[in-house]
Amino acid sequence: MPKYHINVKPAPPRFLPPGKYVLIDREEGCLGCKYCVKKLCPYGVYNKREFDSIQLRDTIDYYCRNCLYCVEACPGGTITLMVNPTYLEIGDSYWKPEIITKIWRQAETGMISVSGAGYRGPFAGSGFDDMWTDMSEIVRPTRDGIHGREYISTDIEIGRKLSYLAFDAQGKLASSTPPLIEIPIPMLFSLPGWGKWGKPVLLSMAKAAKTLNTLFIIPLAQFTKELHPYIDNLGIYIDSLEELSALPKDVKIIEIPYNLSQNFQVIKTSHPQTIVMIKIPLSPEAKQRSLTLTKNGAEVFHFSADDHGLEFAEKPRFIKDIIKDIHLSLVDEGTRDEVTVLVSGGIAMAEHVAKTTICGADGVILDQVLMVALECRLCKDCLQGIPCPIDIENIEPDWGAQRLINLMNAWRDQLLEVLGAMGMRDVRRLRGEMGRAIFYKDVLNEAFASIKRK
Repeated sequence: MPKYHINVKPAPPRFLPPGKYVLIDREEGCLGCKYCVKKLCPYGVYNKREFDSIQLRDTIDYYCRNCLYCVEACPGGTITLMVNPTYLEIGDSYWKPEIITKIWRQAETGMISVSGAGYRGPFAGSGFDDMWTDMSEIVRPTRDGIHGREYISTDIEIGRKLSYLAFDAQGKLASSTPPLIEIPIPMLFSLPGWGKWGKPVLLSMAKAAKTLNTLFIIPLAQFTKELHPYIDNLGIYIDSLEELSALPKDVKIIEIPYNLSQNFQVIKTSHPQTIVMIKIPLSPEAKQRSLTLTKNGAEVFHFSADDHGLEFAEKPRFIKDIIKDIHLSLVDEGTRDEVTVLVSGGIAMAEHVAKTTICGADGVILDQVLMVALECRLCKDCLQGIPCPIDIENIEPDWGAQRLINLMNAWRDQLLEVLGAMGMRDVRRLRGEMGRAIFYKDVLNEAFASIKRK
């Protein structure tokens, strides 16, 4: 079996991202050392520094890796760091500055971000942070690292699977097998539900999807002839049955909203070899809807949460908790293996892919994180009619595609690390493997449930 490989190339930012710290280099007190600490910087940032005449910024804050070597070693104490107030303004309460800057770095280099300063934060939080992956019981350790001799597959299949096969009296297959697509990474692309994205952004995503051999789901209204060369890696979203006749020839996947699901068989009759994906907003009704639709022959579900991974409800649950509930309900009904479950919303880090899979998803559909990889600041000025500060509508498509390819390589490598540390050789084995996770609420219950309040 040929090994899947992603080719990464450096894709530097067009606009310098704000650094976490601002370096203040005072000349007063300088002792004029022969071996100035600036010459000994392990990252050579003092040699690289320039003045960006467009953004009117010193580039050193971006190159600096915050190792504090120069701050500690300067005998005159002339160098200090302070937190950059611009950095703190990036993103929001969920898409935090450290998450966004990590995505930028991964999109630039294609490598897993390494922070060697240790972790001094809390070991539990909300959302994905109240779930830990348990990699302490390695039963089949892989050898030679994640790209060693023991190949680890990240392939997934998209489509409906038969629970059994039927054969006629001559032993020939009598079952009609539904269409199935295999992709080499459990990550698909889509557009966020907000923002104004021009052709260069769409072309970037289509090019990246083709290179990675994954799928990019795009609304029919935004499909143009320039995207036709990428049709094998596109899924088309339609809002109404009238749009069926306008679908491009040979489209592999059609996505429909839940309110069109009653027309599922009509669509399958007109497009029997096309996979139909039903998009269901994650709400308290999502579980029952998925159970009913699975019995009626549904092939693929796309469960969507909001950008923070929350359910659309008065008291919203987090995406991983809802997916776990839906997955276990399908398991109880004996129909889980018949359908593909994809999820979107709040997937902001590589570890979220593994954690969502453990909770029962087959794969994830990435949206907002792709825009961040293209340097989006999530300021959402575009919603107010204000020009985009990083001019995202006019990016160069090849550059944008490479940023997305790099990001996917970094995320896949991190997924391979998780699978390797668990002794797994196939991401499909990770689906629903909740025994490989520790949930903070379960730990609390186990430790303190027996203690009665006085």
